[in-house]
Amino acid sequence: MAVAETEGVTASAGRNAPRPDGYALFWGLPLALWQGMFFLAPLAFLVVMTFWSVKNFRLEPDFDTVNWVKMWSKGYVVDTYLRTLGYAVLAAVVCSVLAFPAAYALAFKVSPAIRRLGVFLLITPFFTSYVVRVYSWQAVISDNGILNTVFAFLGFGPVEMLNTLFGTVIGYMTLCLPLVILLQLFSLANVDRSLIEAAHNLGCGRIRTIFLVIIPSAKVGLILAATFTFILCFGDFVSPVSLGGSKPPTLSILIVDTVKQGNHWPRAAVVAVTMVVTLIVVAFTALYFAYGHGRARR
Repeated sequence: MAVAETEGVTASAGRNAPRPDGYALFWGLPLALWQGMFFLAPLAFLVVMTFWSVKNFRLEPDFDTVNWVKMWSKGYVVDTYLRTLGYAVLAAVVCSVLAFPAAYALAFKVSPAIRRLGVFLLITPFFTSYVVRVYSWQAVISDNGILNTVFAFLGFGPVEMLNTLFGTVIGYMTLCLPLVILLQLFSLANVDRSLIEAAHNLGCGRIRTIFLVIIPSAKVGLILAATFTFILCFGDFVSPVSLGGSKPPTLSILIVDTVKQGNHWPRAAVVAVTMVVTLIVVAFTALYFAYGHGRARR
């Protein structure tokens, strides 16, 4: 009797098991093909290339781990990796901290009309090429630029800003800050206002309400905004070259230098694969803390 009941439950569960939705599969197929053709296939080729060799300045298919050993046995490669990682983390923190007051003001302190104007102004920088915006900063922060001219008028300076870490971070902010403000704004705008009112009724001041109610409620958007900043800055080439002076180099600069030295594409591919793996790990870690961490605790 028990066996029959068990078989019945099993059969019922089999009938009630979710089946693939043909409609969803049909419309998801183009995205899958796109990802396969333009991400997975190039990534697979890049991984294979790391095991090739260069002989007489020509690529030859091979299967040898010498490129991985050569690159990661060099101290400057490890230093460059850690430096790039640190730069990206710094940019994510700086952009997130500077963006939050602006996003908070647009979400809670201004009228809808002003908010729409603010969103439009934040989108406007993307109408201009990022390269053009970065090069325009050279006229602002160079030794004879606008800022140092103002500093000289005030009786001090010049202050070295171009070809420094400060210049690189300025470039990163040019790339990411408007995007971070927008992502934080969309997240803060969806915070339940009743939670804020309840916190005020229970005696929470404005600062405590921000840290105990608003930030936890907007956690997903804040984490994703910081993650986007990290991803964009970790692989950026323009700002470290144009505003940072490329010395010390980042991984993107190291890839270019490696290719120029003997046309060594396989060793450059080693650096590129390392960057992709790092970004995948960071992205999934961020998704875990944004979505999965709270669900795991419940």
